Amino acid sequence: MVKQRLKQSQADLTQSKCQKKYRIMLQTEKLYEGKAKILYQTENPQILLSVYKDDATAFNAQKKGQIYGKGEINCNIAAALFEWLESFGIPTHYIDNPAPNQMRVKAVKIIPLEVVVRNLAAGSLCRQTGLPEGQVLPFPLVEFYLKNDELGDPLLTSDRIFLLEIVNQEQLQEIKEMALKINHYLQDFFNRCEITLVDFKLEFGRDGGQKILLADEISPDTCRLWDQKETDPQARVMDKDRFRKDLGQIESAYQQVQARVLAQSEQIRQSTHQQEKSS
Repeated sequence: MVKQRLKQSQADLTQSKCQKKYRIMLQTEKLYEGKAKILYQTENPQILLSVYKDDATAFNAQKKGQIYGKGEINCNIAAALFEWLESFGIPTHYIDNPAPNQMRVKAVKIIPLEVVVRNLAAGSLCRQTGLPEGQVLPFPLVEFYLKNDELGDPLLTSDRIFLLEIVNQEQLQEIKEMALKINHYLQDFFNRCEITLVDFKLEFGRDGGQKILLADEISPDTCRLWDQKETDPQARVMDKDRFRKDLGQIESAYQQVQARVLAQSEQIRQSTHQQEKSS
């Protein structure tokens, strides 16, 4: 799948039929539309089709625009990273992506928490604490925000999380531990791509058996990514900050992240294949 994206090959007949089937479904089965994706029901109630959009928003949708090709790029990146995390036993909602901007996912009930993991000081952490941008944190900082646009996604303490009965103490600890593991594996992956994972946002959901799964997406929309090949504070930005701060060259930055991520995924796939052959 990742190999197909890397080579940018034409879809085969089976994939074309699959896309045609989903196009029909898109006309009548929309369940939910968010800022970056639209969810559709499939013939299986336990499986949803997530369609990634080119729409871009910032500052809780106060700033809006479009990034050409973003939906396809983010879908490809998210698929590769979900596959990487699954290889280490991280449970995700990802199943496959039948079309370039579409992903089949397990149906989950989203937990209304945005989990932010920070490795370097940037963004709101600098504004709220006075830490200089780019300062390496002594440990990964895990923060929880209420997923509520009307309230401005406020930062939550653990006691407020329990007060709102979002999750219990055991579940919160499970989410935090999973977030730290994800951070470890993503840092390793992005370092291989010569990209610094500054910080990122995660969302989790519960499946029908109440198992907690990583959901939503991992992409330049949800991560702050800096190019290790660049030293200029603006030139190094490879994520949605280019849109937030009007830095320009948004499409090329996203394309560069995609190229490096898919190249690394293909390299890992080939290495794994060789190891399996020699064992």
